[in-house]
Amino acid sequence: MATVISLNGNTPIIPESCFLASSATIVGEVSMDKECSIWFNAVIRGDVNSIKMGKRVNVQDNAVVHCTYKRFSTVIGNNVSIGHNAIVHGCDIHDNVLVGMGSIIMDGCIVEANSIVAAGAVVTAGTHIPSGYIYGGIPAKKIKKISSDLSKNEVQRIAENYVLYSSWYHDKLAKENIKYK
Repeated sequence: MATVISLNGNTPIIPESCFLASSATIVGEVSMDKECSIWFNAVIRGDVNSIKMGKRVNVQDNAVVHCTYKRFSTVIGNNVSIGHNAIVHGCDIHDNVLVGMGSIIMDGCIVEANSIVAAGAVVTAGTHIPSGYIYGGIPAKKIKKISSDLSKNEVQRIAENYVLYSSWYHDKLAKENIKYK
């Protein structure tokens, strides 16, 4: 069963349509919209500020979403995929964004819609990533404009796949009458 912890009067808001892996941890002032999925060993820690997640956000295995005390909340739009081992900290991520595996997005960053943060990238504090671009490297820099094909076949495909993957777990657990939240 996932670990869901209320803290300082804040209880995570998690719709029934969301999937929480058994080893996921969600703490404090966290709100999710429909069809989100939080995967194995991922941590969503709204203990020092708020975390707001839109629809169809997937936070993959070992990823961390956090915020900064009295400074930066974290806001994540719709159809966002946060890759394995990524860190998203005190920033705003708009709709239809892919955050690559092992990447880090730091305090005060804004990642506009239809963008990709490449695997392993480090987006330093206060960086603004404009809509429609791939940023990568350490520190992250603009690599190229995203084609509509790449946006559809990667960003949208991954978000849709994670909704499908989570349905497999919902179905399996329902058949076995297992409670996981």
